[in-house]
Amino acid sequence: MDDRLPRKLAAILYADVAGYSRLTGENEDETHRTLTESHRGQVMHYAGDAVLARFEAVLDAVSSAIDIQNQLAERNEALSAERRVQFRIGVNLGDVIEDRGDIYGDGVNVAARLEGLAEPGGICISEAIRTAVGKRVSASYEFLGEQLVKNIEEPVRAYRVNFAPTENNESREFSNKEKMSTKPSVAVLPFDNLSEDQELAFLADGICEDVITSLSRFHRLFVVSRNSTFTYKGKSVEVKQVAHELGVHYVVEGSVRKAENRIRVSAQLIDANADRH
Repeated sequence: MDDRLPRKLAAILYADVAGYSRLTGENEDETHRTLTESHRGQVMHYAGDAVLARFEAVLDAVSSAIDIQNQLAERNEALSAERRVQFRIGVNLGDVIEDRGDIYGDGVNVAARLEGLAEPGGICISEAIRTAVGKRVSASYEFLGEQLVKNIEEPVRAYRVNFAPTENNESREFSNKEKMSTKPSVAVLPFDNLSEDQELAFLADGICEDVITSLSRFHRLFVVSRNSTFTYKGKSVEVKQVAHELGVHYVVEGSVRKAENRIRVSAQLIDANADRH
């Protein structure tokens, strides 16, 4: 039945109140304003002291999570310990199922599990989010390893967000970038369907995923995940901009077209720094 329901790729924010604190009406109103008005999110529902929100853009989801935690921390300074409210927040990028004004599926489930890995007042994100947000947020990230979480078949590669970075955190982030730069890095963009046959769009996506999978087998390469690159599907983008946002040196882009009874697939590897094929 689920396969018949509409699905889409979205950034999911899942927040839950830590410990014995309770989410008051004032906290709920402020959280709602931060999610919806400041960062263009859509609150799907409040479940007890948990909040589920969806974003079209990864940057908005991460920025919203940081703003919420900073606002709560500032408010808590004037409150006694028993009145303070602290969120744990998890953010994930993945496919969700839309049905009757709500969303669910693995994309939501992973976000909820990431929330459980976060510390009170902290944020935990998936690797897909970490890759997609690149350098666009003033924060550093600490890799927590591959986490086995409940009801998720594959291990989740999780990161802690240090959103009030100290000098030591910044130094660690630059160290991680230096280590990553020792590997050739590549992002494979969704292949364009240049035919009017919409069935070829599925073929184009499949070919792109196969290329990503094949490249990932080479351990000397750092390959951006499908969830991150497919956020650019259907968008007109500049290769240099994509490379900067995803933190890669090379970009693969391609197309699929139909000519009579044949299908032609073309692909090109672009050195983003030199802007040449």
